[in-house]
Formats: sequence, C-alpha cells, structure tokens
Amino acid sequence: MSLVADLRVLYHMAFPPAGGDGHAGRLEAFYGPQAEAYDDFRRRLLHGREEMMRSLEIPEDAHLLDLGGGTGHNLTYLDGRWERLRRATVVDLCPSLLRVAEARARHEGWDKVRTVLADVTAFEPDDGPADVVTFSYALTMIPDWFAAIDLAYAVLKPGGTIGVADFYVSRKWPAPGRTRHGAWRRTFWPCWFGRDNVFLSPDILPYLQSRFETVRLEERLGTVPYLPGARVPYYVFLGRKS
Repeated sequence: MSLVADLRVLYHMAFPPAGGDGHAGRLEAFYGPQAEAYDDFRRRLLHGREEMMRSLEIPEDAHLLDLGGGTGHNLTYLDGRWERLRRATVVDLCPSLLRVAEARARHEGWDKVRTVLADVTAFEPDDGPADVVTFSYALTMIPDWFAAIDLAYAVLKPGGTIGVADFYVSRKWPAPGRTRHGAWRRTFWPCWFGRDNVFLSPDILPYLQSRFETVRLEERLGTVPYLPGARVPYYVFLGRKS
C-alpha cells in the first residue's frame, strides 16, 4: 500500500465527515471515500479475523452468513473450504463497501457469493437458516449490537457456529478467567475509536457468551498503524448454538 493511500485513510479516521442520514448514511459518508483502500490498511489493524475465519468448522453444503461483511475480504481466508459451501452471503449497510465485495467476487470467480444491502439487525435470509455466521469487526460499529447478536442466534441452525473478531475493553471486574484491562485502556480506546463511531463495549463479549456455548476465546493486544507502542485489545470468539 502506498503512503498516499495510507494518509487518505488516516485523514478520514482523524477527521470523520459530519452528517449522514442515520446509521447507514454515517457509514457511507465515512467509508465511501476510502472504500478502495479499506482492506490494505485494515489488514494491519484488524487483528484476529484471519485466525477466526480459518478456525471455522464448515460442514458440507453450508450457508455462511457474513454479517457486516463489508468488502468481502473475510472470504479470502476460506481457501480450500470453498467446495463445502452452498452459498456465502455478505450483508452490509454500506453500498461502497459492497461494491468492492462484488468486484472481488467477479475477479476471484466466486459464483457462490452474493451481497445484500441490509441492516444486520433486521436481515431475514430468504433461503433458510445459516450453518455459520460471522462478525468481523462489525459489532462495535452496530449501535444496536445486542439485536444483531440476537438475529445471528435466530438465523443460525441448532449446532451451528458463530465466529467473531473485534476490538473491545473488559469490564472493570470481569468474570473469573477473563482478561482485566487497566483503567487507562478502558478509558482511552473507547474515546479514540468513538470519534469514528466505533464503540468498544465491555458488554458485547459477555453477551455473546451468554447466547452461545463458548468453543474458543482468545483475548489479546494488537498493534495500531502509526501509533508506536500502542496496543489495542481484541478478541477471537468461536461459539456454538445449542
């Protein structure tokens, strides 16, 4: 990626455009101007999503539902598991990002992929329940994130898998065995990301664990481009619907 492209993305992150009609309008105003450069920059920022996607158990003839899937980049990590899919559906509320996903699908020859412009808190699959549902750095951008998790539960088959990778901060007093972040991290990162309408919550991960059986949970710290020494908390969660 060129420095010029990096600077373009950083400019929009540092000076997010004002306005936009509702959540969809804010997403388009923010991501529209940087859609083409989105993946190259986020590859260095969005830790754990490749690991999450590669760890998914995908049954034969599966329908994978990528909620808030944006540019469809997550699907590049499926590798040899493509033949197991019946369909992969990328759902997002930002037209500019979905256009990148559609171009990627054409370029890669992904004839099993379709894109849907929709709110992931109200999306209804028209071909039955999903076998796998994923959220990759999407829940922190959905104001009604608990409704998005509830929808994922509703559309997932019994025994189906959910995979999530995202930023977060811990509760002040997390459950036993969970990571506890200090006051500085619990204060700084929500403020830093909140400028771009990315809301780090201490409650998303506990809610996921309350809705799904935990198969795997990794809590880590990741680097941030152009912020030397900075480490942002993120997690990788794999769950199962009982």
